Amino acid sequence: MADRVLVGLSGGVDSTVAALLLREAGYEVHGLTLWLWSPDGPWENLCCSVDTAALAARELGIPHEVVQAGAEFRALVVEPALAAYRAGQTPNPCAVCNRDVRFKLLLREAERRGIELVATGHHARVDRAGGRVRLLRGRDPGKDQSYFLYGLSQGELRRALFPVGEKTKGEVRALARALGLTAAELRESQDLCFAPEGIAALVPDAPPGPIVDLRGRVLGEHRGLPHYTVGQRRGLGLSSPEPLYVVALDPERNAVVVGPESALSASGLVAEDLHWIEGGPPAGEFPCQVQVRYRSPAVPAGVRVEGDRAWVRFARPVRAVTPGQAAVFYRGEEVLGGGVIRSATPPPGRPSGGDRGRPGAPPPGG
Repeated sequence: MADRVLVGLSGGVDSTVAALLLREAGYEVHGLTLWLWSPDGPWENLCCSVDTAALAARELGIPHEVVQAGAEFRALVVEPALAAYRAGQTPNPCAVCNRDVRFKLLLREAERRGIELVATGHHARVDRAGGRVRLLRGRDPGKDQSYFLYGLSQGELRRALFPVGEKTKGEVRALARALGLTAAELRESQDLCFAPEGIAALVPDAPPGPIVDLRGRVLGEHRGLPHYTVGQRRGLGLSSPEPLYVVALDPERNAVVVGPESALSASGLVAEDLHWIEGGPPAGEFPCQVQVRYRSPAVPAGVRVEGDRAWVRFARPVRAVTPGQAAVFYRGEEVLGGGVIRSATPPPGRPSGGDRGRPGAPPPGG
């Protein structure tokens, strides 16, 4: 009897081809769409569509179901993200969604149907050699999504399949196009799925406040902290002889801190809410590569962990380290784990802005 697998089907090309590859490999494939939105509204969103998911299932000849997950999505992802934005952070809702909603609910629905394996269209890979499961980067460096999956556990990864992780995005789309699948021609979603008009539209009550420089001098007024993020240059409404960038958001003063581009450099960071795929961190202070945004390259660093807090010292300065984003720790292609950035550490001798200079404890070796 063929192994059964429940595929999270959004209707996009990656999840459609994931289901296709599993079917061709001899699995008994069942498609399931976790609908994260109101059951009374339109059945499509920027990231997914029940109609296109159902069409993909028909084209592949596999059964398809829809499960409502809007309440969980709202409580576990949307509301915490909006609270973080109000508090002057720039959270990473996609990492939270994958950890707390998509995989947990997909596995729950699989168990209800007596199905052992689950699969998604993420560009990532798993290696099961040696009795443990390692999460690896996807083959396509431009589409690798392992950064968003650092919160998965050994138990979840043992049951997870990522069929498109061994392919480039171009290969995935070409395969779908060669077979005449409708998903091949669909545009890829780029925006945060629950905020198509921007986060600020969801927190219109965010109060205005001062824009200050690194010395605390007031230069202007901002429209509310959710309108801004570290590294931003446009939309500040300031006149200055040199370009100014958002260096930090300071919720205690409800202030946007600005400075020259050089002020965006960080020598390290502090991360909290840690998760380790092995169940715990490597022993002692350990070397690895740290990625601080989805589109940022991982950089060599030293890491020291005490309890649920990690101190990171970069081998070279890193630009725009942003509280609320994920810091993900890699050893080569392998994801060791990650956490939420609490603060960035400015280089020695530079004035700190907002929370950037308040890590709460010395960095590794300090």
